[in-house]
Formats: sequence, C-alpha cells, structure tokens
Amino acid sequence: MAASPDVARPASLPRVVAASLIGTTIEWYDYFLYGSAAALVFGHVFFPKSDPLTGTLLSFLTYAIGFAARPLGALVFGHFGDRIGRKKLLVLSLLLMGGATTLIGCLPTHNQVGVAAPVMLTALRLVQGFALGGEWGGAVLLVSEHGDRRRRGFWASWPQGGAPAGNLLAAGVLSLMTAVQSDAAFLAWGWRVPFLLSAVLVMVGLWIRLAVDESPLFKAALAAAEQRTEPQKPPLVAVLRDHWRDVLVAMGARMAENISYYVMTTFVLAYAVGQAHLPKQTALNAVLIGSAIQFALIPLFGALSDRVGRKPVYLVGAVGVGIWSFVFFGMVDTKDFASLVTAVTVGLVFHSMMYAPQAAFFSELFATRTRYSGASIGAQFSSVAAGAPAPLIATALLKDYGSATPIAVYVAIAAAITVLAVLCGRETRGADLAEADDARVDSVKADTTV
Repeated sequence: MAASPDVARPASLPRVVAASLIGTTIEWYDYFLYGSAAALVFGHVFFPKSDPLTGTLLSFLTYAIGFAARPLGALVFGHFGDRIGRKKLLVLSLLLMGGATTLIGCLPTHNQVGVAAPVMLTALRLVQGFALGGEWGGAVLLVSEHGDRRRRGFWASWPQGGAPAGNLLAAGVLSLMTAVQSDAAFLAWGWRVPFLLSAVLVMVGLWIRLAVDESPLFKAALAAAEQRTEPQKPPLVAVLRDHWRDVLVAMGARMAENISYYVMTTFVLAYAVGQAHLPKQTALNAVLIGSAIQFALIPLFGALSDRVGRKPVYLVGAVGVGIWSFVFFGMVDTKDFASLVTAVTVGLVFHSMMYAPQAAFFSELFATRTRYSGASIGAQFSSVAAGAPAPLIATALLKDYGSATPIAVYVAIAAAITVLAVLCGRETRGADLAEADDARVDSVKADTTV
C-alpha cells in the first residue's frame, strides 16, 4: 500500500518547501520580468515604428504568445512527471526557463536586425511558456505529497509564494535599473541586465533542487503500478476519463485568479505610465510593495484554508476581486502614490485568497499517478483563455473605449465564472492523497486472487 502522507518524512519537508519556493521564485522572476519589460521597454526596442499604445499592444501580444506554449508544457511535463517523477522534470523546467530568459538579454533590437528581432523574442517567449507550463504542477505537488493533510494548505501555499516573490524580484531589479539610469541608457542596454542575471539565479536554483528527494507518495504509487500485470493507460487518458469534471473546476477556478493578477500587476504598469502619466519607477514601486505584502499573506491564507476549507477562502477572494476591479483604476487615476499602492495591494490581497489554497485544492482533486497531468492541465489550459490575453484585452479595451470601466467589467465577469466553478467543485480539505491509490491497489490484488 502507498505510504500515508501523514507519515511522510517530516524532517525533509522544510527542505522540500525551500527548494520548491526558491526554484518557483526564479521561474516566475524570469516569466514576470518579460511581462514588466513588455509593459515598459519592448514596445520601444522591438516595435519602434508604432505609436506608443500600439507598440505596447504588440509587445503584450508577444507576451500572450508565451501562454500558448503552457498547455503543451503541461501535457509533456505532466505525462513524464506522472511516469518518471516530479524532481527530474522540475530540474528540466528550470534549465529551459533560465536559458530562454538569459538569451532574451542577448537579443539584437529591431533597429539592428529588423523584423528578426521580434521573431526571436517570440520564439524565446514560447520556450518560457513551455517551461512554466510544467513547472507549477511539479513544484506544488512535490510539497503536497511530502506534507501531511492537516496542514497541506499551509505548506503547499509556499511554492505559490514564488509568484509574488518572483514579481517582487523582477520589479525590484527593473526599478533599480530605472533609478540609477537615464531613460535613454535604460532603453539602450539597462533593460538587458535583469535578463542576464537569470543565468546566476538558475545555478542557485539547480543546486537547491538537486538536493531534494523525490515525492515518497509518488515512489509508493510507482512501486504499486509496477506490480500490476494489466497495461497502464497514459496519464492524460486517465485524467480525461476519471477526472474531467475536476479539470473543468480547476480551469474555471483559475479565470478570476489569472486575469486579475495580470491586470493588476502587469497591465497596471502600462496604464499608470501611459494614462496616469506616472514615472516608471513609481509604478514599479507600487507593484513592489503590493508583491511584498502578498508574499507574507499567502501562507496565512493557506493556513486559513486548513481551518475553514479551500472553497470558502477561494470564494471570498473571487467575489472581492470582482468588486475591487471597479475601484482599482479610479485609485490609479488619482496619480497619488499612496492610492496606487493601496489599489495594487488590496487587489493582491483578494488574489492571495484564491492563489494560496489553489495548490492544495488542485492537488487534492487527482490521484497520484495522474496528479501532475491533472493539476497542470487544469491550471495551464485555462491560462490560455485567462492570463494570456488579459493585458492584451485590457489594452485593446482602453484603446477602443478610452476608459478603464470596460476592463473592470471584464475582471468582474471572470470573477463570476470562478465563483460558479468553485461552487460546483467539492471541498477537498483534509483529503488523504494516498487513499485513492490504496483503494486501486487493493482492487487489483483482489482481482488477481479470485
């Protein structure tokens, strides 16, 4: 039988959490760095012949294309992660993401090589998306499958902290570069430094990730599977056959979480600079402060979901972000720094209430041998419809209507979809991740003795 999560080596858990958090932070740093640069730099560097808003739109288009590769990454990494283990795939995702980000820092500009520049930029963005599509599922599962069910929400939320930590790091490095350089120097070469820094961060992440053990729950499930005589169905087939409702719940739950985050952390940079006419550093500093607060809140909301359930915490976050979207842009339009910080921070508080319990919630929906595939597919396929076009749609709505109200409506509709999806899902707090696997093994043994 599979080992119960309650007896999984507790001494190794902090090391696993640290490895997942640091590795995920580096991956999100790479990914968000692109988004921040798309809002502030790429329109000038790679699309210089367009008017400013159109250049930003084209820049966000290359940003959105990266999301198209995330479902493919989810399928490939999910399949092999369920077949050969979580750890190997997490090392590969870190290498792919770091390599692509470093190469972006070496790209020639449009003025140097013409249309080849944005083409190469887009290709490297696709690699980033492919890597991130496989990263998230493996990182949260490695922690979920090491920890105990009583505090799974708390421990599994720590890799989720990699998103605000990565955004904090990306915005912080960009803010530092804009503070010590003129706009001309920053556009000429300063923007490359944060991308090249990724090479150093990846080496640190690899050193930490290679030191952790594979999930004990996965090892037990793999050993049980090897004793079976019947052919094993591919994880994707098993997910679509046994867990298709859970996949739909996960996809719907991601809509408000994904859209609100990219509107309130990525698009807000372009809006604050282009519409509210605030300095780049002011906009970046607001995101920095909000991300720092969010990083501290995520484990607290994860722990809260262990007490009251995943669904209640998630639902409050979804309703809150839908309402707050109508306040958000009005506060940015005041051009007051305190109001801008409040707008971003409150938005990220509501986002944290969805994002913190998400790791445990999605992990508890699937069985061990399909968990990497199921959680990754549910999370990443929705990102194509949610996070990918969010800054693009927000920019287009602003351009067409000259007002942020349609953007707020867009976020509110996403919130309504998420509320419906979470209400349709089952409460998973306290689920035994080994229980379903044990039942299947016992069933197989019974069949072979009849």
